Amino acid sequence: MKIEKIRVDTMERCYAASSLTIDGGLYAVLASESIDGPCYAYTGDRFTEKEVIWEKAGGTMSLIQIPGSNGEFIAVQHFFPGFHSAGAKLVWGRRIRQGSWEIRDLVSLPYIHRFDLFTIGNELYILAATLCGSKKNREDWSDPGAVYVGKLPARIEEGVHFTPVLEQLTKNHGYCRGLWEGSPAGFVTSDEGIFVLLPPKTEGTPWKTIRILERPVGDVAVWDIDGDGVDELVTIEPFHGNQFVVNKKQADGYGILYRYPGELDFAHAVVGCTLRGKPAVIGGIRRKNGELFILTCNAGHYKAEVVEQGVGPSNVAVISGEDRDIIISANHTQNQAAIYVVQD
Repeated sequence: MKIEKIRVDTMERCYAASSLTIDGGLYAVLASESIDGPCYAYTGDRFTEKEVIWEKAGGTMSLIQIPGSNGEFIAVQHFFPGFHSAGAKLVWGRRIRQGSWEIRDLVSLPYIHRFDLFTIGNELYILAATLCGSKKNREDWSDPGAVYVGKLPARIEEGVHFTPVLEQLTKNHGYCRGLWEGSPAGFVTSDEGIFVLLPPKTEGTPWKTIRILERPVGDVAVWDIDGDGVDELVTIEPFHGNQFVVNKKQADGYGILYRYPGELDFAHAVVGCTLRGKPAVIGGIRRKNGELFILTCNAGHYKAEVVEQGVGPSNVAVISGEDRDIIISANHTQNQAAIYVVQD
């Protein structure tokens, strides 16, 4: 694989990485966690066409396009550094025309960190995970986080009414979407382990929760990295941890097959993806060497290829295309919004 970096922008505390599809065109989206930080969209073959989604808001942890929409999205705002996030909320947004975006408050949810959208029946539901319930100071974890679900309203002004589906989650930080026994599911991480959240087939039926790993986990990607048809749990352990681990499903649970070598500090990004048709996992470390790397597996042998050191990615998103794949990277340590173009 050949990898070319495009440094698209300078952005203080660049944190969230995502994408939108609008009128068939791809927009890479990167946003800051800083107070009054921006959110920008980049498009074009070299991502040189820049639009301001918002100039001042900040605290953006996640941004997800609403399924079936022409670029409408939900995003987190006001989750600020140091866990100053009692005012965190979800907002709804859309592009009205070139250079003009509409952003409206959807719902307040203190300490919301990650979320996802699931279709149940004919309705869309938001699954929302809070890092904690409240904080007296940065190191206070006495009030655990939770996972909530609520229906996305037909009209934004109706708001969202959340119901808890899983509670008592300490350092409820990581989330990924995946499949569990063939069905779409959400996977959340905490000091209590990894939990699967299975949405019901019909409205009004309870969500199902299953704990599948019982040690402290900070982040997870659920992905078949070795291509044997069974997903692995690729984990960062513990919260903001120093271990990057591949866990393989076995008869009695999950066993560790691989640990990323060397000393790590503040591992943060882990995303399962396909790069040029082959399974891979992308990792990002915020401190120490600050590397962005690609982990692959061939015949049971794992290989980690460092793409770049010193950039300190907080989050990445991957878009697979016919002639190239795109890694959108929020290079937090370097205050940098970046695109890595992957070709054969």
